[in-house]
Amino acid sequence: MNPEIERRRTFAIVSHPDAGKTTLTEKFLLFGGQIQVAGAVKSNKIRKTATSDWMDIEKQRGISVTTSVMEFDYQDYKVNILDTPGHQDFAEDTFRTLTAVDSVIIVIDGAKGVEAQTRKLMTVCRMRKTPVIVFVNKMDREGQDPFDLLDEIEAELQIKVRPLSWPINQGARFKGVYNLYEQRLNLFTPDKQKVTETVEVDIHSAELEARVGERDAEKLREDLELISGVYPPFEVDTYRTAEVAPVFFGSALNNFGVKELLDCFVQIAPPPQPVQAEERTVQPEEKKFTGFIFKITANIDPNHRSCIAFCKVCSGRFQRNAPYQHVRLGKTVRFSSPAQFMAQRKSTVEEAWPGDIVGLPDNEIFKIGDTLTEGELLHFRGLPSFSPELFKYIENADPMKAKQLEKGISQLMNEGVAQLFVNQFNNRKIIGTVGQLQFEVIQYRLENEYNAKCRWEPVSLYKACWIESDDEEQLAEFKKRKYQYLAKDKDGRDVFLADSGYVLQMAQQDFSHIRFHFTSEF
Repeated sequence: MNPEIERRRTFAIVSHPDAGKTTLTEKFLLFGGQIQVAGAVKSNKIRKTATSDWMDIEKQRGISVTTSVMEFDYQDYKVNILDTPGHQDFAEDTFRTLTAVDSVIIVIDGAKGVEAQTRKLMTVCRMRKTPVIVFVNKMDREGQDPFDLLDEIEAELQIKVRPLSWPINQGARFKGVYNLYEQRLNLFTPDKQKVTETVEVDIHSAELEARVGERDAEKLREDLELISGVYPPFEVDTYRTAEVAPVFFGSALNNFGVKELLDCFVQIAPPPQPVQAEERTVQPEEKKFTGFIFKITANIDPNHRSCIAFCKVCSGRFQRNAPYQHVRLGKTVRFSSPAQFMAQRKSTVEEAWPGDIVGLPDNEIFKIGDTLTEGELLHFRGLPSFSPELFKYIENADPMKAKQLEKGISQLMNEGVAQLFVNQFNNRKIIGTVGQLQFEVIQYRLENEYNAKCRWEPVSLYKACWIESDDEEQLAEFKKRKYQYLAKDKDGRDVFLADSGYVLQMAQQDFSHIRFHFTSEF
């Protein structure tokens, strides 16, 4: 195995909104030496905002609306983190990101336990057999009993758990974390911005009482005995095959328990894994380069109006200025300034290995799901767009800025923020999203990044579905009868915009030879 591939760790941090994943990302960057002071997601005293929330709208609202890519070196490992949005309106971005990672850290709020969005994301991890580590955050606040919480995680996420660190008390009486993986106790003093020294104490010595008090010392010994009785010993193989999820406790905001998580993670997390293409399985150690585009972001640098396509390297070695085959377009492309990212800051990179994420400048030649190879015709699948649930007409609010609006809509749709349908009956543009918040983000970004104003007008639609058929006659009859409800998506495919569930059901009954698809991949 190539040592460069062996030392890569690529993972996503996912959770329900507000469980603390962006704060955890900040602390990882702090340990990795990438930042000197950790920024806060929501705070009046700390003026620095979180590194991974770089868009203006993210700083104002204290939420992530797009996945950020960050990389740093830690010990002998090269770590690639993808901090994902937790808000369900941006779930599609998160689902796509999960196709580009080898493992996942799920953050759970100690007081609230497992929440809806976490369940949904875990379903995707289970489907792809992605190994999962759970970090129970906010132990410095009053929450559930740790054992109850472990039972809830097992039941709700349908995965066996094994604690690898254990909290000593919680809330105001929280004193630290016992590290089961390394069999030692680390006591911390809370500090939001700096990493503090750890103290090592033997669990059976009288020094433990002196450090944490008699009652907590007694309770800790009982808990540890109970853990070794109830849970089988931890094995790396069961974690890597996604059967068991190791659990860590801590407080990301106060830097409690984060280092234990990171130290253990880099040792046990899987290196880059084989990726399934339509044609065959691609192994990371193959000589030839392959990769796929899982995300496109416009205007990372507002001064340059540039689009960046994020490419996950699956095999071989990516080199700057080397010729690669763009499979869908069937043409050769070269990249003179491929970049590696620290959220918004980027640096040019000469080479990249499997597991790395490379930012490629995009002159509107990429779509999400495109494959790059050294000549072989491969197709990586599994990056669907879901059928949207909310629809609005988008109208130009400033006639002088029609061109800017056109360009803005086109770039944001390529990014996968939402979907664009052009009604065949009146040629009006309809934007479809999975959540209300996306309309606000689109309007905000059009105005701030493209200097174009738009306004929304209501349209009552129930569902958009892509249609195709081998029966030309029936398709023509359907189009004639449903003329007012037909649209084209941005790739020119036929879409039926049903205005109610009943209409859709009748259409499916009356036109049995037409296939109705609810994701864009078929």
